[in-house]
Amino acid sequence: MEKYIAFLRGINISGKNKISMPLLKKAFEDMGFLDVSTYINSGNVIFSGVDCDKAAIGGRCKAMIKEKFMLDVPVAVISLKDITEALHNAPEWWDASSDKEVIHQIIFLISPITVEEVYNAVGEAKPDYEQVDYYKNIIFWSAPRVTLSRTRWYKIASSCVNNKVTIRNAGTVKKLVSLSQK
Repeated sequence: MEKYIAFLRGINISGKNKISMPLLKKAFEDMGFLDVSTYINSGNVIFSGVDCDKAAIGGRCKAMIKEKFMLDVPVAVISLKDITEALHNAPEWWDASSDKEVIHQIIFLISPITVEEVYNAVGEAKPDYEQVDYYKNIIFWSAPRVTLSRTRWYKIASSCVNNKVTIRNAGTVKKLVSLSQK
């Protein structure tokens, strides 16, 4: 049995795409997943299952959300093993400081988009304002709050790949990994 984390994109933001976390947990259990839990209200689901095809799991989750919640929500699924490996291979600068004025985020790709497609759509990072790197299919991004509006990658939300990625901050991802290991 493998542990996974599903990242739902764009739910419970400013009163839009509302999904109750207890109902979402129950829906995952009804799909046959085990050890299901959610973390915060932004669509993070930890679960166990035997299917190792993450894209297929994501597709099943997306279909379930459309059926049960009447929402067309993209879903990225990653195994605990893969996310732990990515965090161990994160760039040294990512989440390295306790400076609250620096934002550290992870960009998860929603299959079938590739890192290369995201880089091509968003463009090269502006080294004076941000740092971007990736490990396999996870993109690490950091930038000081004070110059956030000058970064290129902050504007990913207005790019053509916006609906093909979902973003979480470092604290959320690390907490999810910790909860997954219990």
